[in-house]
Amino acid sequence: MPPSGADAQATVKWWLGEVLEGREDPEGFFAMCVSILGHRETRSQFLSLIEPLSTGDRLLHASLTSIYQEYFTKTEDDELELALALSLLDMKGQPLQSPSQETQPLQSGDAQNQRGSVQMNSILKPEGSNCTNQTGSWKRESAPQTAREMEFQISTYPNKQTLGTGRTVCVSEQEGDVDQSQKPKRSKNRRQRRKCTGQHLVGLPCSPSATPPVLLWFRRDLRLCDNPALVASLEVGAPVIPVFIWSPEEEEGTGVTVAMGGACKYWLHQALLCFCSSLEHIGSHLVFLKANGEMTSAESSLKALKELIKDTGARTVLANALYEPWLKERDDLVVSTLQKQGVEFRMFHSFCLRDPYSVTTEGVGLRGIGSVSHFMSCCRQNPGTAVGVPLDPPVSLPTPAHWPKGVCLDELGLARMPRRKDGTMVDWAVNIRKTWDFSEGGAQARLEAFLHDGVYRYEKESGRADAPNTSCLSPYLHFGQLSPRWLMWDAKGARCRPLKFQRKLAWRDLAYWQLTLFPDLPWESIRPPYKALRWSSDRGHLKAWQRGRTGYPLVDAAMRQLWQTGWMNNYMRHVVASFLIAYLHLPWQEGYRWFQDTLVDADVAIDAMMWQNGGMCGLDHWNFVMHPVDAAMTCDPYGTYVRKWCPELADLPDELIHKPWKCPASMLQRAGVLFGQSYPERIITDLEERRNQSLQDVALVRREFEQYVDKRSGCDLVPLPPRLVSEALGLSHKDGAVVTQGKQFLLPVITRMEFKHQQEDPDADATSNPYNAVLKGYVSRKRDETIAFLNERDFTASVMHEAIQRKERLNSDYRRMEGLPPSPSPRGRARRTPTAKDRFSIVPGGAVTSLK
Repeated sequence: MPPSGADAQATVKWWLGEVLEGREDPEGFFAMCVSILGHRETRSQFLSLIEPLSTGDRLLHASLTSIYQEYFTKTEDDELELALALSLLDMKGQPLQSPSQETQPLQSGDAQNQRGSVQMNSILKPEGSNCTNQTGSWKRESAPQTAREMEFQISTYPNKQTLGTGRTVCVSEQEGDVDQSQKPKRSKNRRQRRKCTGQHLVGLPCSPSATPPVLLWFRRDLRLCDNPALVASLEVGAPVIPVFIWSPEEEEGTGVTVAMGGACKYWLHQALLCFCSSLEHIGSHLVFLKANGEMTSAESSLKALKELIKDTGARTVLANALYEPWLKERDDLVVSTLQKQGVEFRMFHSFCLRDPYSVTTEGVGLRGIGSVSHFMSCCRQNPGTAVGVPLDPPVSLPTPAHWPKGVCLDELGLARMPRRKDGTMVDWAVNIRKTWDFSEGGAQARLEAFLHDGVYRYEKESGRADAPNTSCLSPYLHFGQLSPRWLMWDAKGARCRPLKFQRKLAWRDLAYWQLTLFPDLPWESIRPPYKALRWSSDRGHLKAWQRGRTGYPLVDAAMRQLWQTGWMNNYMRHVVASFLIAYLHLPWQEGYRWFQDTLVDADVAIDAMMWQNGGMCGLDHWNFVMHPVDAAMTCDPYGTYVRKWCPELADLPDELIHKPWKCPASMLQRAGVLFGQSYPERIITDLEERRNQSLQDVALVRREFEQYVDKRSGCDLVPLPPRLVSEALGLSHKDGAVVTQGKQFLLPVITRMEFKHQQEDPDADATSNPYNAVLKGYVSRKRDETIAFLNERDFTASVMHEAIQRKERLNSDYRRMEGLPPSPSPRGRARRTPTAKDRFSIVPGGAVTSLK
């Protein structure tokens, strides 16, 4: 008990010791301070009294500081409730307790009962609900809700100054003690919340006055850093209920989308698990709901939200926007329905740097559409909303009085594994777990490591598969564990000069812009003639490509890496896509669906755009075709990558590891390579013939559908979507007018020069085409050494030649001035013999042979 006869500050310090020893909670201590010191004295002295804790117990100091700030930053609503409670108290004629009455020493027999009377547990809640601390061992009792119940409580507990403000306010002097001039403004509170200084800490009471909670609907924004919807939920000033609704039917478009494949769902499961831990760390948790699959795809999430709103009494729903057309249609339906019922629904943009529905071609035109340069020009010409500064993560979330009932994460079925006939489980994700850190912290760590090292090699060596020169941030961006704005600012902060890396974010936004223009992008070719291409139907070739058993080591290594880790770098994606389309003649939709099922960063917009362009039917033709053998000279010149993922070829030499069929039988025997057993035979052998057939098929469909080929430029013609037609006619900003009917507009788009030439000479083979798009690759290091040597030799020779010419010119001028006859010209030039041993005639390391 406190020392008898002690002054007010000594008593407060004694109670502070009780808090340090765990016999009193922080809220009860603060209420005791208010009752002992009074309102004004507590405002002026409380922070100085707890200052020693800033070095001894920082957590307790932060908790007490937050309680102090919360108490002394009351809004107008709090003042109104305070006046109402005081009026009810006056009506009953109950006298207010004086400070001396409240500071009497507690008797040992009733200390436990008296202790509860000074806790801040007068939170208004629905009848019968309980609010339990998430982290501590103490509990708060349910507070009275009606005026009759409040009167009963005041008459039953006269020493307990319950004023109905969401906090226990012990009035020690008069009502006029509350200094209205020192009450901060509402705008300052908002700034404090944004800076994470005025927020609730873990275990604090629920929002005052039983404010209806806010539903924070998480989708693909599983992060605390730079989350606009999360920060906005704090600015509402009400309890926050984070919720995740899983509705697999809604994720899919009207066609075959495969929006959430097996690898993506497994990543989502792990990411949700990590995000739950992050929320629990700040005093909250994530409520999982599984939408009813029996409803129509547009109504399942809506029904779940309606039931949640009915259960919690929420009047506000916040979420970050998604841009797939079918998901935007779902969100628009949810917003309109809830707003009709009086529920506020606010949407924020954070998934892309630029809202794709706000991008317009006004002032730029349509020439070059589909390229990233055209897209960036559109964004510069029509800037829209500024990107802004990344938002800091909150330190806490206010918890509701009543948590709604959800389901277990495992019930969502995101990480369900197949089982064999004997009942054992097939854990196909074991290597994915070893490769990735699924948390938001893992995303930040990868970004920091990349900006510290890999970014400086990204500009010239991002295609290397045998070195970690890429960021590996794509899955974190897709699931919103890292915001593109945070990535952009960190890259600029690290003085990231490579423009190639910064343009990747523009490519990402471009993909979503194309998806908004062409909602059937994942399953329908944009260019009409290419829908009639004669694709192969060989399922054996497709299965060999999927499993990494084509007989081409570079392709096999990439597909095995994809199967085991759920990822491969962008260069290797081009290699395997070129092999599937240009050499196996399989439709691009097959590659798209396999990527969507096996990539952990499978993104509908990005994959659809890439596969459409690679399949010769997108807005922007690839102007290259990756050779399955020669491309290795660029991405894996020493065979390190192939040896890692195709260990059966590890003993082959560097120069033959990418073409083992050229190895002598004795070499294959020593390396333990037996075609058809230890390593598969090649599924196709004549690559040039397959390429010729592909070109001839393209020329055939272009001749057959000549109405879609511009006769003047030779470019393909693409029907314009209504939105672009409206912008071309100047209707995009006139009351939202959009052309939906009338004549079809055709636009010339980027077309590969190889196809234009093939149209003129359909029977020509690929090798004779002057615009042959096959990339042969290059040997980066040896080639650079050779070029460096040749440049040095040429530079030395040119300097020597210039010095000789200058000397001859000076000599000629001198002889002319002196009247002497000109010097005789040399009969011939000296030639260096090829057997010379000086350092200028020796080429290092067989570089000359590498140039052949």
